[in-house]
Amino acid sequence: MAGLKEVRIRIASVKSTQQITNAMKMVAASKLRKSQTAILRLRPYAAKLQEILQNMSSSIDDSTENCYSIQHEPKKILLVVISSNRGLCGGFNSNIIKATIGLLSNKYAVQQSEGNVSLICIGRKVSEFFTKRNYQVIKTHDELLEKSSYEKIIPVAGYLMKVFAEKEFDVIQIIYNQFKNAAVQRLMVEQYLPIQPVTPSINTGKPVMQADYIFEPDKETIIRELIPKSLRIHLYQAILDSFASEQGARMTAMQQATDNAQELIKQLQVSYNKARQDAITNQLLEIVAGAEALKG
Repeated sequence: MAGLKEVRIRIASVKSTQQITNAMKMVAASKLRKSQTAILRLRPYAAKLQEILQNMSSSIDDSTENCYSIQHEPKKILLVVISSNRGLCGGFNSNIIKATIGLLSNKYAVQQSEGNVSLICIGRKVSEFFTKRNYQVIKTHDELLEKSSYEKIIPVAGYLMKVFAEKEFDVIQIIYNQFKNAAVQRLMVEQYLPIQPVTPSINTGKPVMQADYIFEPDKETIIRELIPKSLRIHLYQAILDSFASEQGARMTAMQQATDNAQELIKQLQVSYNKARQDAITNQLLEIVAGAEALKG
């Protein structure tokens, strides 16, 4: 059994770690409240904008203004992978990395073998992982996660629209964690470009009823302004979702770490009490033995 001093040192060390994990949990909880409010406010607007965009895309010609809806044979693929800049958030980053590797190994295995799959990494964890392993990372945007704002993502969304319109890539997909609640995040692989048309209802198999829009001032102007705005909002929503998911995952992980530290402290305290009891018992035995020796 470990000595009293060693056990005391271990208890102090675990208590110090517990204080750190508890503080990190509180910081993550504070950030989560702000990011959760932001994403929940954005979602209804983004969903309605996406609905309008899909309805319009299915009713207009493949004009220059609507080049973002043109379907190409998927020869060149661009994946936008969103993770976090920091660790200590459970399986948040590893799940993103596994999903990306799975996509490259299965769905886009042929394109990957031909060197036609490129990555844009948002978040230091995926940037470092894929860069060190010589994946084709063409851009990194780790700065977008620090005080993210709509203005920050406009150039990135503009670049994605530009490379698709110029046919540098045939398909652009986003891989990220969607926020559900503090303990649950959904791994998402969404098609960013080309814009997907309205699909039949899953339940009925019939086409979804399309809205009848009155265009003012004219269809071309609306398309020219609405599509880029919707695509920018889509990317911004993915980043906000990912950031909120990160804080939820970190808060949960730090709560578990704090609870584990408390359980370990209890176990060490029991060990300390046993060691102290053994030491006292030994001292009493020595005193009794000494007293008996004096009597003899």
